[in-house]
Amino acid sequence: MAAGPRTLCVDIGGTGIKTLIVDPRGKPLTDRLRVDTPRPATPRAVIGAILGLARRQGRFDRASVGFPGVVRRGVTLTAPNLHPTWIGVDIDRALTKGLGRPVRAANDADVQGLGAVRGRGVELIVTLGTGFGSALFVDGRLVPNVQLAHHTGWNARTYEEELGNAALKKAGKKKWNKRLRKAIASLDTLFNYDRLYIGGGNARKITGSLPPQVRVVSNIEGLLGGIALWNGKENSYGVR
Repeated sequence: MAAGPRTLCVDIGGTGIKTLIVDPRGKPLTDRLRVDTPRPATPRAVIGAILGLARRQGRFDRASVGFPGVVRRGVTLTAPNLHPTWIGVDIDRALTKGLGRPVRAANDADVQGLGAVRGRGVELIVTLGTGFGSALFVDGRLVPNVQLAHHTGWNARTYEEELGNAALKKAGKKKWNKRLRKAIASLDTLFNYDRLYIGGGNARKITGSLPPQVRVVSNIEGLLGGIALWNGKENSYGVR
């Protein structure tokens, strides 16, 4: 086992909140735990759920958090799939106080990208869950605030309206997969990416083969990206 600080990695989603403790190399030390995201998903309710998960996980020295919205220097600026009272919350400070350990938070797709990218060329990450998350890296460095969710993709509808969880339930898996292929092709034309990573809870609903430069990443990889917020690379990645 690698010596050094134990990091509690937290992934806040519109549907579920997940936690995992890892060692300094990103090796999981505990099982991944999950609870449903409370409704309404106010700061008090969500933070309470995280504290409950943390108590079940055991000892840790610090925490990293993936948040479903824009986060700048630890302050949440948007939260489209949670509750509007999240806007302007210093999530770093609130969770540091609650957990009694230092906390660093960033956008959840950015964190997912930190766990997946290889640092070569143009790498795009999209997350399929309650909403539609996105992050763009060029030679390993994050391009700040690439939020594709509410960008109009086709038929005057946004990527989130076509590929979010509500769209999956309404359209069904077959039609949703067809839309996803269309989005993959559209994003390739837009970004000319070298690699596209697809994560999020609904990535498991993908059927059939994908283009060779497209890879599905696991929820565990999304949690493991949080270690990069503490390994001295967060500034070089442009996350904080």
